[in-house]
Amino acid sequence: MESLSEQLVLFVISLVANLLSALAGGGAGLLQLPALLFLGLPFSVALATHKVASVFLGIGATSRHIHSSKLSLRFILVVLVFGLPGVVLGANLILQLDDRLAQIALGALTLGLGIYSGLKPELGQVALAKHQNLPGLIFGGMVLFLIGVLNGSLTSGTGLFVTIWLIVWFGFDYKTAVAYTLVLVGIFWNGVGAWTLGMQEQIEWSWLPALILGSLIGGYLGAHFSIVRGNQLVKRSFEVITILVGIALIAKAV
Repeated sequence: MESLSEQLVLFVISLVANLLSALAGGGAGLLQLPALLFLGLPFSVALATHKVASVFLGIGATSRHIHSSKLSLRFILVVLVFGLPGVVLGANLILQLDDRLAQIALGALTLGLGIYSGLKPELGQVALAKHQNLPGLIFGGMVLFLIGVLNGSLTSGTGLFVTIWLIVWFGFDYKTAVAYTLVLVGIFWNGVGAWTLGMQEQIEWSWLPALILGSLIGGYLGAHFSIVRGNQLVKRSFEVITILVGIALIAKAV
């Protein structure tokens, strides 16, 4: 993968995947990871390479969200303290387990998220704080730990789980939930996952410049559109991406 045309293909795939992911709050792996597999990388190498590139989705999106979104330190800590150990566990498990059945289950659940959101027109349109006492934060954090395990292992679409969980359990609106997901999952969860996988598997470094550039630009543009256009566009994008990710995961596993 050294020619300019091949690097351009990687850039376009990364740009589109990460723009949609930044707009919907997850799902970059829907296009990017399968593309790396199709272009010849073994699964574990493709996963590690994708994880590294995904960190720059978070950086690109953060550069836009940091001027418009105010993130609470309390929720930053909940997402990181509970989620990061799950990411490390998942990244270690994926290299030892056959993930076919897990992908089918994850695909069905992701598909269900999109349908659920579509059936709830008011979901995430207005912030309505809930479950923000200590028991609510602990239970919410435990679910984030489980999502972290999925993020470290199966990667595709797990940011979408964080987005919808922040909306359903904590009462965030879509724009705020997406901001948390892109900043914390995009940079920190994916960064730890990339490091853990990189210690065990080879990363295709020659592919990263095009993937990183696409991630940075796509992340920034997706975050910009979500801020400018509001919760309705983000909600619809979330629903489309979750349904596509769900179908793709099931189709890949079967």
